[in-house]
Amino acid sequence: MIEVVIDSIRVSLMSQYRIVILKDSTTDRYLPIWIGPCEADAITIELQEMPPQRPLTHDLLKSMIRELGGKVVHILISDLRNDVYYARIVIDVAGRQIEVDARPSDAIALAVRAKVPVFVSDHVMERHSIEPEEDVERTIGGKELDEDRLSAFKDFVNSLDLDDLDDEEE
Repeated sequence: MIEVVIDSIRVSLMSQYRIVILKDSTTDRYLPIWIGPCEADAITIELQEMPPQRPLTHDLLKSMIRELGGKVVHILISDLRNDVYYARIVIDVAGRQIEVDARPSDAIALAVRAKVPVFVSDHVMERHSIEPEEDVERTIGGKELDEDRLSAFKDFVNSLDLDDLDDEEE
């Protein structure tokens, strides 16, 4: 098992879906997983520490596990079959570990609430992770970035007075 952290949640401009990007905690490998907008919002709300007025579904699930004497230990993105990821929520109940099948998006939303680690199985990470190309930040369209050419844009952006924008909207 490889421990990962949530690197980011990206918006697809072509569909309603989002992509959660999981990053290997020890290397520069990333695992992108398509998720729905509701699950993306549930993860984001917790990561940004914006408490909802009423418990969301994942808050309810966390409370139910706790009230029934269980404790979430970790989650595991366990497999990818036919372009569908599978996850397991590992729960400790009186010293016995129970694994519950779940969608990765729901498992991740629960993991951020329970503050438990997220793992990806070795074979999923080996086959489906991606690594950024070297110097990807230094190139655009295969051409080396010339910081001198971009300095005019940097100077322009730095000269903008954005404090007046709020006044104009009123």
